[in-house]
This record gives sequence, structure tokens and C-alpha cells, in this order.
Amino acid sequence: MAKEVKKEVKRELDLSINTGVQGQYKNWFLDYASYVILERAVPAIEDGLKPVQRRILHAMKEMDDGRYNKVANIIGQSMQYHPHGDMSIGDALVNMGQKDLLIDCQGNWGDVRTGDPAAASRYIEARLSKLALEIAFNPKTTHWQLSYDGRKNEPITLPMKFPLVLAQGADGIAVGLSTKILPHNFIELCDASIKYLKGRKFELYPDFLTGGMVDVSHYNKGKRGGKVKVRAIIEEQDKKTLVIKSVPYGVTTSSLVDSIVKANDNGKIKIKKVTDGTAQEVAIYVELAAGISPDITIDALYAFTDCEISISPNACVIVENKPRFITVNELLETSTENTKGLLKRELEIKLAELEEKWHYTSLEKIFFEEKIYKELEQKHKSWEVVIDAIDKAFDPFKKKLKRPIEREDLLKLTEKPVRRIYRLDINDLIEQIKTIDEEINQVQFNLDHLTDFSIAYFENLIKKFGKGRERKTEIKVFDSIEAKHVVIANTKLYINAAEGFIGTSLKKNDFLCECSDLDDIICFTKAGVMKVVRVADKVFIGKDILHAAVFQKGDERTTYNMIYVDGQSGVSYAKRFNVTGITRDKDYDLTKGSDKSKVHYFTANPNGEAEVVRILLSPNCSAKKKELDFDFSTLEIKGRGSNGNQIVKYPVRSIKLKEKGKSTLEGRKLWFDDKFGRLNTEEKGQLLGTFDDENILVIYNDGNYEIVDTELNQRFDVEKVLMIEKFDPEKIITAVYLDNDKKQFNVKRFKIETSTLKSRFSFIKDGEGNYVEAVTMDEEPVLQVQIGRGSAVRATKFRIANLVEVMGWKAVGAKLMDFSKSVAMEWISPKKSTQGGDDQPSLF
Repeated sequence: MAKEVKKEVKRELDLSINTGVQGQYKNWFLDYASYVILERAVPAIEDGLKPVQRRILHAMKEMDDGRYNKVANIIGQSMQYHPHGDMSIGDALVNMGQKDLLIDCQGNWGDVRTGDPAAASRYIEARLSKLALEIAFNPKTTHWQLSYDGRKNEPITLPMKFPLVLAQGADGIAVGLSTKILPHNFIELCDASIKYLKGRKFELYPDFLTGGMVDVSHYNKGKRGGKVKVRAIIEEQDKKTLVIKSVPYGVTTSSLVDSIVKANDNGKIKIKKVTDGTAQEVAIYVELAAGISPDITIDALYAFTDCEISISPNACVIVENKPRFITVNELLETSTENTKGLLKRELEIKLAELEEKWHYTSLEKIFFEEKIYKELEQKHKSWEVVIDAIDKAFDPFKKKLKRPIEREDLLKLTEKPVRRIYRLDINDLIEQIKTIDEEINQVQFNLDHLTDFSIAYFENLIKKFGKGRERKTEIKVFDSIEAKHVVIANTKLYINAAEGFIGTSLKKNDFLCECSDLDDIICFTKAGVMKVVRVADKVFIGKDILHAAVFQKGDERTTYNMIYVDGQSGVSYAKRFNVTGITRDKDYDLTKGSDKSKVHYFTANPNGEAEVVRILLSPNCSAKKKELDFDFSTLEIKGRGSNGNQIVKYPVRSIKLKEKGKSTLEGRKLWFDDKFGRLNTEEKGQLLGTFDDENILVIYNDGNYEIVDTELNQRFDVEKVLMIEKFDPEKIITAVYLDNDKKQFNVKRFKIETSTLKSRFSFIKDGEGNYVEAVTMDEEPVLQVQIGRGSAVRATKFRIANLVEVMGWKAVGAKLMDFSKSVAMEWISPKKSTQGGDDQPSLF
């Protein structure tokens, strides 16, 4: 019995110990998680600050005397409030200083573009910026709490009258959650607050100090699940050199250079040298290897290096002591309402102070004007009797006052030194009361029109602090870049056709082609099997490989011509087909499926060529004619699964090429996508026409033209392209351009006389500020010109063909008219030119 009791006691004791330990761990983890979330990683919605940032700003406000303070001193002052050591305070201070909002920095504070660190805290200085003093501090509206050691008071939150968290951005990793709020533009935030207060819709998109370009198509208002793409600005200095002029947000020039070197080492891009020449402006020079296209390299830099990065925002803030995931629009609305509430509170405090001042000044005026102060001369009476007498003397005037007279008011009056009172003193008090009345009326008006007052506040912020804070990051929609289309052919592929293997390691076998490790390879065997595989060391396709090449998905022009014999019936069939999409590593049977089927003849034709072949039949067959010709152009191009057309039922001995084929496809139609500056075949943008061997003419607004081929990987700056058309050397180009030196518009007509591809030629007079205003290839160009604005506008039409002859492409041209800032030019049809307006027969 005793043993059983002992066992039961031991079991209960063990259970209680285990439960207690588990409970302690659970409580400790929750306490720690709560502490990290609330006190370290996530900003508060009220002021957009983490505790360390708030304590730094509070310490700097305490130290503020208008002069710079050593950062080391600021860190020391902040340690009175922040219990986590000087390094965390110093890092947070430098981080805020680099954002150029709340802290006015002096000295070397590092560079977010290059990743250079700030100098030691004893060497650099800081003070609060004028913006910080304007928006972040007001002890009268601040709620306080004791610091961690109980010695001082610190703000629970600062009375922030601005959506600071959206301007600065925020990053934090807590326990079980994280926050990533991207920075936004100061002016745009103020404008958005104004629109919100006016009841209008607004949009907010990120803006980074590092500049560059951002695609916000999937921003999702900064909430979880959204994404933005950020790109560096890359320009073509010449055909052999690219210049990277910015870095994406969060990327440094050194890490960007490292990513370029790594991509080159991995064979993704091919460059000669990369040099970081960053000084005041970012400048990373990429020298291209011989024969490498600048346009393809730009795409490859975006695809394989940190020139393009993807950022996933995750707006999380502390709301009522709990983390909450919200949109940036909700953040701005909450901040704007908070600002409006703070402005109201400040007005109410100011109104109360003015009313108190009015009350005491009115008492003082009555005290002297009615000679109530003489009650103080009755020395034989006690002090309490004198105070009561003064109070009674005010009885006739109490109804005029805004509140009852209290004993403290009377005592304050008696403390004022009494001297001989002049009428001038009374008048001065009357003027003071009048001024206070006006101030009270103005404050009351602002309270009654609080929304308008808040709008004016944000407008004033833009006026005072908006200069130099314009948007730095350009908002654009990025075109999608497929890595396999821009990767450099970085490996050699070999083939063992007889045994049926392809791969990069089969160096003892036949060389097939150069390709990239991202490519797919399409293969056809003599058994009539097609297969698409990834580039690898060694892959088995099937014995007797007839053809293998790099596979281009969606290719509708490459046409395969094939003649095969059906193993079951012995009948030979011919077929033509495209392969646009497949499942990788799957065997596709291109015959009727019999085991003994085999391919007699096979060709791959990049432009749908259809050849003529000579078919030799078996000499032992019963056919009267043992030779016949077959023209593939008689077949329609069908799907790869079609059986094809029967061409002969007798055994075939061999098939040989008789006549090379010609393309059976119409020319390729090309479009120019003026959104992305790309040529395409997907019917996006402006149709340029149907192309066989023709080229394209591009005319730019800087007065250059360029003849280019139809390579789809080219990119064009859509902001500079004035015209892009199929090139016809016989067409006459009409151009109007500004001669900035003579302040006049010149006109010229000319033909393209050069034939060099991808070289720019200037066709206007050289000079700073010269640019092309209008250009056309119409046979009878009519230019409508509008000068002036509003009711003073005047329209004039010029029949250009009647004014100037066709001249050389280097000619200066003839004067059309004097320069005017209010000029607008438009090409119109000859029919339209007969309807209204002045028709000018000559230049002058």
C-alpha cells in the first residue's frame, strides 16, 4: 500500500514539473515574441517609428539648440532611454540620417548607393532637420511614460503630423512575422493626403533615393502578396560600352559589380571588363566582348544580375498594441486622420490659452481702468478683506467675462507692481484684447473648417520642404525578359547520332552546335520519334538521330518536311508540320505508330522552305515507273500528329534532294510596341508591315536616323523615337526641326543615302538645343501650324512640297518660320488642308 502511494505521489510530482516547465517555456516565448514585435522590429502606426528611432529623436530634441552635436553625444543621450547599447542606437541613427528627412547630417554619413559605411560617431555630427521640428514635436500633445529605469519621461509616441513611415519606409524581422514598407515620395504623400481630405481617390507608389526604374503593376498597395520590380538605368554609351547610371533599391555598386562578374563567369553574359567609376553620380562601365549585341547584353544584365531585383512589400504596423497587416492607402488615411486630430488638439490648446490670456488681460484692464487697485491702499484691513473687496468690485463686470473669476486670478493681479496708471496703458490693454479677439476668431474659424485647415497644412509642407524632393524613381511597365532568349551560348553540344546520345560531355563525338545551359534541344530519330530535352552532360534520345537543334517554343516558321514508311502497310507518307509546344522528355511518334515504321527523308526549314525530291523505288517492285518526283509545296502545313498524304504504296529504295526549296510562307509581320520599345510578332502596338529581307528605318527626335534589321531582341527608347517604318530608300522624308542658334524652324526633304546598319546619322544642323519637331513620309505633306493660345490662336497650313525641293540628307534646309514657345505642329491629309485656315504658298 505504501509503495502504491509513493508511486502515485511521484507520478503527480513528475506531471506537475513537466507541466510547469512547458508552461514557463510557453510564457517566456510569448513574452519574448511580444517584446520583439512591439519594442524593436515593427513601427507604430501613430508616428511610424520604432522605439529606438523615437528615443533618438526625443534625445536630439532635448539637446537641440540649433547647432550640430557629435553623434557620439547623441548616442550617449539616447542611452538614457534605450536599453540596448550604443551600436543599435548608432546604426539606427545613421540609417535615419541617410534617408534625408528628419536628421540634418554633417560629415561622412556613408553612401547607400556604394555601401560605404559612415565615419566613426566621434567624427560626424547631426541635428534635427527643420522638417522634423515642424512635424514631430509638441510637448503639449505628447503622451509620456517613464523610461526603462524610471528616471526620466519619454514619449509613448511622438505627435507626428505626417505619414512618416511611408516616407522613410521600414524593415523589421520579428518573431513569427516581419514588416517591409517601401519608401514613398514626400510630395506625393502630401498630395495624397490632400486628395484624401478632399474626398478624392489617390494612388501611392514607391520612390527610392537610389533612383532607377520601378514596375508597380503588382504592388498590391504594399500589402502582403504584392511585388515590385526595380531596375537600374542602363544606357548605351557606344556599340562597345554600356553605362549603368543607377542601382536598384537595396543594391550597392559593389554588389552589382560582383553580380555582373559572377554572371560572366557562369557564361550567362559575355563582357570584356566592368569598371566602377561611381563618384557624385553612379557610373558603372561595362565593356562588351567583340561581336556581342548591346541590346541583348542589356536584357541579359536585367535577367542574370542585380540590375533588376524583385521586392515583396509587407506593410505591418502596430495598431493598439497589436501587429496589423494593412495597405499603404490605409496607412496614409490613418496618418492623415491622425494629423487632422493633432492639428485639432493644437488648435484647441491654443484657443484655451488665448481665452485664458483674454480673461486675464480683461481683468487687468478693468483692474486699472476702474481703479480697483486702490483697494490695496487700505492698510488697516486684513488681506482676506482686501481680496474680498477686490472681488466685489469686479461684480458689475463679471457678466462680460468668459469665465468666473477665481481667487488665483485676484492674487495674480495683486502681485503686479502698481504704479501711476496712464490712459496710454489702458489703451494698450484694449489693443491687446482686440488682437487676442482676432486670434480667437481665427482659431475658432480653423476649428470650424478643420479639413480646409488640414489641407492648407499639407500644402504648406510642400511649399516649405518640397524643393529637391521630387520623384527620383521612374515608374514604368517592364517587358518580360526570358532568360533563355538572352543568355550567351556558353557551352558546346555534341552528338553520337548512331548510338542516339547528345550532351555536352561527348567531346569525342561530332560537334552539334553552341548553346546555353538553359536551352531545350529538339531531336528526331529514324524511327519517327521526336523528343525535346534539356541541355545536359549526356542524354539518350534513341538510335539513329536524324536531326537535332535548339528548340524555340512558339516557333511557327520552322517547318519540318518528312517522308516515312508505315511499318504495317508498307505505304509511304509525306507530311509537313510545325512544333510550337511540347512536354519535355516525352516521346512523340510522328508516324502511324507501327513498330517497323521508319523515316526515309527529313529536313528542317527555318522559313517554311518546300523542296522537290527524287524518289527511287525498289527495282524488284511491280511499279512500272521506278522513279518519281515529289514537291513538298503541294502539301499543307499541319500538326505534328497528322498522318500525312500517301505518295507511294511500293517499297522505296532511296530519296534524294532534286531541287532546293523556296519559302512557302508569307513574309513575317512585325509590330512595334511603343510601350516597351520592342519589335514583336504578337500584334502588339503599331504594325510595321510584312518583312522578308527588308530593314527598318527609325527616326529620333534628336535629329538622327538609323537603319536596323528585324532582330526581335533590339530595344528602342520610345521617348526618343519619332517615327519607325519599313525602310524604303525611294521614299522622301520631310522633317521640320528647330535651329536653336537662329531661333527658327527649318524644313527639309531628303532621301536616305546610307546603307550601314545600326549606325546613327544626323540629318539636321548641329547645335545645342536643336531637335526635330515633326517628320513624315507622306508624298504630299501638309503641315498645320497653330501659334498662340486661347482666343489668340492662329492656324496656318504649309504645302511643304511646294516650298522646298528634295535635297541631300546632310543639307541644312530652308527657313519655315520663327521659333515660338506656343507653337503646335501636325501633319494633315491634303483633303483636310482645303478646309479652313490660311494656306501659305511660300516660305516668307
